[in-house]
Amino acid sequence: MKTIYTPLLALFSFVMLTAFEQKSNIDSVISSLKTGNATELSKYSDENLLLTLPDKSDSYSKSQAQQILRDFFGTNGVKGFELKHKGNSPGGQYCIGTLQTKSGNYRTHVFMQTKSGKESLKEIRFQFIE
Repeated sequence: MKTIYTPLLALFSFVMLTAFEQKSNIDSVISSLKTGNATELSKYSDENLLLTLPDKSDSYSKSQAQQILRDFFGTNGVKGFELKHKGNSPGGQYCIGTLQTKSGNYRTHVFMQTKSGKESLKEIRFQFIE
């Protein structure tokens, strides 16, 4: 009887652990940056997003930010995103990486804020690397 319960218990434990494991929103944001998908990226955005590009910087509504990011990604031709560092900060998570485009590379900073247990994208900064 013991030989039957041990494998079943191990299988049940594995299934339960993997069922509750969720992909973090910051991982989804990183995936969206890799493909240059502004629509997918905006799904994680707060109602207002602080967006810094080489030629402009301001706080934009979710729909404005989506359009500006779509233009930025389309103009520059995103080839990928290389994650350099990811971590926790007071009130949220952040990541730093390099957005690789046809027109050059951009050092990228992303900050996600956690409010009431929900993560949302608050800030993205792109700085051209010379």
